Amino acid sequence: MKMPRLRLLPLLIVLFLFHSSVDAADTNISHKKTFIIHMDKSYMPESFDDHLQWYDASLKSVSHSADMLYSYNNVIHGYSVQLTVEEAKLLEEHPGIISVQEDVVYELHTTRSPEFLGLLNTGALLPQSSKSSDVIIGVLDTGVTPELSSFDDKELGPVPSIWKGTCEVGKSFSASSCNRKLIGARFFLKGYESAYGPIDETIESKSPRDDDGHGTHTATTAAGSTVVGASLFGFAAGTARGMAPHARVAAYKVCWIGGCVSSDILAAMDMAIADGVNILSLSLGGSVSEYFRDTVAIGAFAATSKGILVSTSAGNGGPSEGALSNVAPWMTTVGAGTMDRQFPSHVTLGNGRKLTGVSLYKGKPLARSVQLVYAGNASSMSTGNLCMKGSLIPERVRGKIVLCDRGLNPRTEKGLVVKDAGGIGMILSNTDTYGEELVADSHFIPTAAVGLIAGNEVRDYITSTHNPTATIVSGDTQLGIQPSPVVAAFSSRGPNPITPEILKPDLIAPGVNILAGWTGKVGPTGLREDTRRVDFNIVSGTSMACPHVSGLAALIKGAHPEWSPAAIRSALMTTAYSKYKNGERIQDVATGTASSPFDYGSGHVNPVSALDPGLVYDAAEEDYINFLCAIKYSSAMIKLITKRDYTCRTDKEYSIGDLNYPSFSVSLQTASGPNGGSSTTSVVKYTRTLTNMGQPASYKVSISQETKEVKIVVIPEVLKFSKPNEKKTYTVTFTADSMPSGTTSFAHLEWSDGKHIVSSPIAFSWT
Repeated sequence: MKMPRLRLLPLLIVLFLFHSSVDAADTNISHKKTFIIHMDKSYMPESFDDHLQWYDASLKSVSHSADMLYSYNNVIHGYSVQLTVEEAKLLEEHPGIISVQEDVVYELHTTRSPEFLGLLNTGALLPQSSKSSDVIIGVLDTGVTPELSSFDDKELGPVPSIWKGTCEVGKSFSASSCNRKLIGARFFLKGYESAYGPIDETIESKSPRDDDGHGTHTATTAAGSTVVGASLFGFAAGTARGMAPHARVAAYKVCWIGGCVSSDILAAMDMAIADGVNILSLSLGGSVSEYFRDTVAIGAFAATSKGILVSTSAGNGGPSEGALSNVAPWMTTVGAGTMDRQFPSHVTLGNGRKLTGVSLYKGKPLARSVQLVYAGNASSMSTGNLCMKGSLIPERVRGKIVLCDRGLNPRTEKGLVVKDAGGIGMILSNTDTYGEELVADSHFIPTAAVGLIAGNEVRDYITSTHNPTATIVSGDTQLGIQPSPVVAAFSSRGPNPITPEILKPDLIAPGVNILAGWTGKVGPTGLREDTRRVDFNIVSGTSMACPHVSGLAALIKGAHPEWSPAAIRSALMTTAYSKYKNGERIQDVATGTASSPFDYGSGHVNPVSALDPGLVYDAAEEDYINFLCAIKYSSAMIKLITKRDYTCRTDKEYSIGDLNYPSFSVSLQTASGPNGGSSTTSVVKYTRTLTNMGQPASYKVSISQETKEVKIVVIPEVLKFSKPNEKKTYTVTFTADSMPSGTTSFAHLEWSDGKHIVSSPIAFSWT
């Protein structure tokens, strides 16, 4: 799907989180599971000197043999432990226990991107960027490869004084593995080993070392040092650097061969807060039904309340609707777009037709035309068209190019299947799911990955020709591809599955064919059979988009250290662009048509403008608590997220529309009329507050919209700011005619002083 197979991990970089509550568990199961115990510290009896003694006493009351895996102090109050389901149920009944939740598994969801984002001449464009050397980015992932030139520290001064972390020692990782760039590294596996047993140290390092590649890739994308002459097999050659090359990196290894366990993630976030990070980057996530059940959301709330911006990947569930991960409004949710770079591979059919796909193959070329066969006609399996392991009949593919359909197994594994059966080339065709999306891979045989239209043409040629033939010729790196960016087909889309009134994703960033650092432990495909070793790899996914925003947030934090996480996110969102220079909206590669705010949020990140946004939509912890009241969370639910005793006021009307968010998502009602038609009017009012981050100025509002069925009124129409940090509030009233259920429409609201444009998307949904 979006990146090479990570040995036994499923392909999707971000998949689903499977949640099981204690109530739903089978009470007949007697073997132990890991549970996260949320405690209410205010219940601690006076007989205990500290909360750890109290935790241990409560635990020993149900199990004399159980020992705590982790205790948590910053993200929640509580601990994790292995218990039987029966013991967990008993513990849940004790005073002071807020909840007992079963451990769950999350899974893992550049030479060109700095230039593509306008960051090539950093000194001229970003005069404050050197201050990013005081900013620390914590990366929760598969670990880090410290020897890479991307972690060179020669241009950096002493480690920032706020840093309280350490460099943990383990297999193939010493204290000297850290330096002034990679200032800290830790690993967390107690929860993982409790669930899966001891790790196999012949496969994985019991240390912060990255045996997978994903963590090294995300860390170097965010903050890799400048490396001249970087490439993958000569592709994407140039000078590689992260978004914030002077920022510091702290690596927290929480993901292993079987996934990322919530108790380990929570422990890492807890430690990262104590260590002193400024930015948290998490290219992982899952699907949850409630914020108070989401480990990442709970940890992110604690981090945000302490001034730490949390950047997360939106997931790779696109182009289906509503498949988003990490949708809490206190997190920054990042989708993926393309850049203007591609790696062409050319197919010439026997009828003279020339088709273009992509590939990162650099081996022996296929210099002649050979027979072409469709895998579905050369297989003993019903899914033979997908080139699954053992599916191809050698006598039918030997010495031929094989047309394989994309899906189920890794793209690069399909080439190995063809090779093992005797095939000498592969054309990899997209299906309806992927449309014209082209993702390049480091294939083992001459390959061209083509879009749906070209794939159908090849398939038709094979069925209509007595002796179909083809040849494949790999190209090189091609720049200037237009249109760009386009929304990646795999990038997860809205609407927000938990709170539709909060528009997610927040924005998109480069996430297709991204070159960044890689581990020496595995080849560029991540497959066991791949013996090639590289320092840089080209990978795709929202996992790659997330660290772009993490690094850009570090640049803004360096330039404006006093800005809150909400202010930084607002600056990135309100300066993002959703149209090309010709005025057309950013395209969706899945459909070939215009995308919408449900696909790109506020638009594609524009970092230079984000440094001077003019105005921002700021928010603090209290605003998010009011939001939780607005979605009718109980005091117990709120405490699970915030650790605070808070009761929503009965004399106050809470509204989701009052959360000071930089974008708008408006749910409108449809009512059936007497003759089956629809007839009703919805009136929705949102309130927003803007903070002036610049000089005195007068901002005027303007509205652009697609539909006449919604009347939009903004009061006041002009906001006059006389000094920096001054706040002004406005209201937006949406009066909408009824439309058929499922109808969507979009608009934009902009404030401008003639120099700055503060832009917010508006998404309307009739339900």
